[in-house]
Amino acid sequence: MAAAISQQQAAAVVEPIGCPGDFPQIIHCISEAFGRQARDAVWMVMNPAWDTPQGQKDGAAQLLRRWQSTNLNKGGQPNTVFLKATLPDPKHQTKPKTVGMAIWQQASFADGYGDPPSTDPGDGLNALDPTEARFASQMFRSLWRRRVEVAKEKANNTPPAIFVLDMCCVHPDFQRRGIAAKLVQWGLDEAKRRGNLECTTEASSMGRGAYVKLGFQPEGDGADIIYEVDDEFLSRDKPPNVFLRTGS
Repeated sequence: MAAAISQQQAAAVVEPIGCPGDFPQIIHCISEAFGRQARDAVWMVMNPAWDTPQGQKDGAAQLLRRWQSTNLNKGGQPNTVFLKATLPDPKHQTKPKTVGMAIWQQASFADGYGDPPSTDPGDGLNALDPTEARFASQMFRSLWRRRVEVAKEKANNTPPAIFVLDMCCVHPDFQRRGIAAKLVQWGLDEAKRRGNLECTTEASSMGRGAYVKLGFQPEGDGADIIYEVDDEFLSRDKPPNVFLRTGS
């Protein structure tokens, strides 16, 4: 069994997404990891129909729009990189199976060095019930606050940017095979190529151990992010996340 897993890890290919047709498999991986496995409260609020055919279609379309709207930095590199991890699919010899994904984003408040990060989830709230939209907005404001602060701290650095692991997941059927590590390592290597950028992420309780092994460290006492929400939301489930960074 160990040998089989080792072979699959070696066979996993990590590369940037280059085709709109990749997104149905991408959203399926995300849904299985964040919806069915982790039951991530914030992700499910943002994707209320994730376990329906229409929800899958809508989720793929939303990711596709983000991919198509990617900006380039002054070096001609995409600010946002969508990665896929694939394995050979015995059922389709000519088309590999997508088993994991990641989104890396170059963030900066300096023009031409990345997209300015924000605590606003944007138009993803538009289709939500007003109460759910308010809950999601407050959660993201807390979740991404430190990301924004660090990007501001880097404003006078050379280059004045950070490389953010915005999302990373592996389909539950293919976890514990080193695939997530490959997706993360790709970004760490790319950050070096882009001028030794510091990397940051908001890590779930499930993924933080793997990130620490790859060089991320929590700030201060490593306490989980505190979500500042209205009293009516205090009893709701809130995913445990911690802010991690690699250091300059």
